[in-house]
Amino acid sequence: MLIFRFDMRAPGGAGIADLYAAALDMCAWAETRGAVLAVLSEHHGADDGHLPTPLLLASAIAARTTQLAILLAAVPLPLWDTVRLAEEMAVLDILSRGRVSYALGVGHRAEEYDLFGLDYRRRGAVADDQLPVLLALLRGQTVEHGGRTFRVTPQCATPGGPHVVIAGGSRAAARRAARHGLGFISQTADEGLVEYYESCCRAAGTTPGPVQLPVPGAPTAVFVADDVDKAWHEIGEYLLHDAIAAASYRPDDDTVASISRAGTVAELREPGGPYRILTEAEAVEYLRAGRPLPLLPLCGGMPPEIAWPYLERAAAASAAARQTT
Repeated sequence: MLIFRFDMRAPGGAGIADLYAAALDMCAWAETRGAVLAVLSEHHGADDGHLPTPLLLASAIAARTTQLAILLAAVPLPLWDTVRLAEEMAVLDILSRGRVSYALGVGHRAEEYDLFGLDYRRRGAVADDQLPVLLALLRGQTVEHGGRTFRVTPQCATPGGPHVVIAGGSRAAARRAARHGLGFISQTADEGLVEYYESCCRAAGTTPGPVQLPVPGAPTAVFVADDVDKAWHEIGEYLLHDAIAAASYRPDDDTVASISRAGTVAELREPGGPYRILTEAEAVEYLRAGRPLPLLPLCGGMPPEIAWPYLERAAAASAAARQTT
């Protein structure tokens, strides 16, 4: 089972059109080769062009595929106009025939709020105000809010709207999820958040949804190679760019499992880190254990001609694992 993630980083903007085209080609190719999910993230104003419009890319992926599930994680709700977001989610639900789901968060970069002229300090309160309106609109309801009455059309193809969960690593995020009976994805492995989320569900009278925590020691970006040393030499700098850029988004937060503070390729390669290069045999063993293989095929703006062989070996490992289970 393969899980893809696309951030669409393109340092210097080189080859960016080829990267976007390759992402679509990879999704279409991979959904018949063990890929079950494509994950798209959202950030704004990044120096390396990190994807700012995941719904747009999700639409293109949905048009090129027939069964691949797509998760947008995380969508920073306060950066969106609620009605416009509901409209776009509804149309994307129709286009994808219900294959797109959402993890909604509040963001963690003040720079992004400055870009939109919004108050970073109020993001939690704004999300709490927006969320019930968004959920009602996705259900096709007419909403009265802030002295206005409105609804959105067309209605979602999925009854009740697309699948939505809350993403975050704080008690505020857990409360937000519990209040509306939504599942909860945490970027931190704090077991206390699960207990807190469940207690908030009981207090709100809602049924707890699925909770996902990072698995300690699990990688978050894997590549499959014939020669691991050669691969680190070939693609290590792309992985390092991604690691440094991601860490810069959270300069004072080391609780997020996917963050590495490596400053060199040698440091990034140290055992147990979030970025791993495996042999095909190691990838097969990993998959046989029932764990999905998390792939970041275009990591750090990696040119498609370099990325494809790693992707093909991952697909071969997936096929071999399926044959032996």
